Amino acid sequence: MPAGIRDRVAILGMGCSKFGERWDCDADDLIIEAYEECLKDAGIETSQIEAAWFSTAIEEIHVGKSAVPLSVALRLPYIPVTRVENYCASGTEAFRGAVYAVASGAADIALAVGVEKLKDTGYGGLPQNMAGAVSNMTWANASAPGSFAQLATAYQKKHGVKPEDLKRAMAQVSVKSHANGAKNPKAHLQKEIDTDAVLNAPMIAEPLGLFDCCGVSDGSAAAIVTTPEIARKLGKKDLVTVKALQLAVSNGVESSGEGWDGSYFMTTRKAAERAYTEAGITNPREQVSMFECHDCFSITELVTAEDLYISKEGTAWKDFLDGFFDADGGVPAQIDGGLKCFGHPIGASGLRMLYEMYQQLLGRADKRQLADPKIGLTHNLGGFPHHNVSSIAIVGLEGA
Repeated sequence: MPAGIRDRVAILGMGCSKFGERWDCDADDLIIEAYEECLKDAGIETSQIEAAWFSTAIEEIHVGKSAVPLSVALRLPYIPVTRVENYCASGTEAFRGAVYAVASGAADIALAVGVEKLKDTGYGGLPQNMAGAVSNMTWANASAPGSFAQLATAYQKKHGVKPEDLKRAMAQVSVKSHANGAKNPKAHLQKEIDTDAVLNAPMIAEPLGLFDCCGVSDGSAAAIVTTPEIARKLGKKDLVTVKALQLAVSNGVESSGEGWDGSYFMTTRKAAERAYTEAGITNPREQVSMFECHDCFSITELVTAEDLYISKEGTAWKDFLDGFFDADGGVPAQIDGGLKCFGHPIGASGLRMLYEMYQQLLGRADKRQLADPKIGLTHNLGGFPHHNVSSIAIVGLEGA
């Protein structure tokens, strides 16, 4: 059984650009904005970075298929740079590459950067051609809202939830995230909303209304990682270490119609089980201080709370209505506003989630700051409910 990487890697520094409709910037500008904050936080020089990983999901839009754009934008010193893409989990995939390089001893200091520049193109998360060696077809009638709406109806049927109760619980998901995002100066959307606004908004795909759906944004985020020993030699005292990193990828079972009822994410449950084992967590509802999950739709966050074993199966809708995931609840979720309000530049989202966990753990989150958090979890889901990748990262204060 692999021993895992618990506490073998520390986050030396992190940075994040402002997310939103950044008409004033190109992708390089956003990368530099995030990197400069990250480098200053780390307290090192670019010349000390020995390897880098670069994530972006829509390569045809602005950066091509290589890692050269990152190396050029930052004038990296002819080091290995690897471009990665794994749907909406791309940012966490870049972080995983940098962390594993340090954990293995291949690099002492490594960089992960994610970026996406979507608003200039009019990209809005519409269906894409899925042609390829594995999925040799185009899902002409599939859309993200339609597919996740089916997740909602499957959950509702399986657990006997009344339609009006599920809609109200999903509304609370969005109300909570908007309240958090309103306190975040880097968030794309910074306006509070109420339940009536959510319930009376235009319908996108029953039962998902306008406020149940996240948009897309421009933005970038970055992390520099090293060993705890090197971090201490560089003068760092309060260390945030990586407790676990896990990735699970659909193998076709969900699409086959056997063994899956459409009401949950098989990949998230598998990744969560492995991540908790690696991190030594036996009771996530009690041990996880906060989490950021892939709230592409309000139903995704609701279902994911169960797939992460924080809510018991069939009860998350009640937990949301009870305020358990609010900023002052038992396990705050999307404390920075989440995809819903901070924004969703695909290649940067996983690193953005880690940025918030890092800030919270170090007590730097200003108006959003939680009381004494010890362990933070991030979760990305890329693809559709029946065809996806799920990544989970757990970070925490050293010794937690």
